[in-house]
Amino acid sequence: MFSDFAIKVFEESIEKYHEKDDVYQVFENPYPKNDIAHLLYRKNWIDTVQWHYEDIIRDPQIEPLQALDLKRKIDASNQDRTDLVEYIDSYFLDKYRSVEIKRNATINTESPAWAVDRLSILALKIYHMQEEVNREDASKEHLKKCQDKLDILLEQRRDLSTAIDQLLKDIEEGNKYMKVYKQMKMYNDEELNPILRGQK
Repeated sequence: MFSDFAIKVFEESIEKYHEKDDVYQVFENPYPKNDIAHLLYRKNWIDTVQWHYEDIIRDPQIEPLQALDLKRKIDASNQDRTDLVEYIDSYFLDKYRSVEIKRNATINTESPAWAVDRLSILALKIYHMQEEVNREDASKEHLKKCQDKLDILLEQRRDLSTAIDQLLKDIEEGNKYMKVYKQMKMYNDEELNPILRGQK
């Protein structure tokens, strides 16, 4: 199943990041560029680094200039994340391009890659909630609450995995079809953002 494969790649990325646990560490992709695993690994690495950016920027003692720098990094990370989702959707579009779409085929509310995006974020939530469950310095009440949350996250991952695999099966069999819209973000565009346009 594709979801099992994706989860394995996501977990590999998360484990590798946490060997150094440093947002400034050098990124190295272990998969060849023509492999879907290359995109999945890169996608999750972006998510993992951004997860930790979001932790750092919430430090109440953070210096304003450092916070501004992090905000810029988070903005750039969001753009990279969107780009990777579109690359993953391009992979699926190419993979299923020869499928004969049935006359009564329907469209899904989101593309496969945006569902995979949520699976990547879930992998991070599960990893960090498991860390909380394993803490030896936390109260029993804290551990119980975190275990309850972890159980829900694991159930959510099972449900999402089932939905992704079913969607891909429906696309493969022509029961659903893909229609991908590029993300038309305006705030990074010098012509569309009035603040940036005013700086020209």
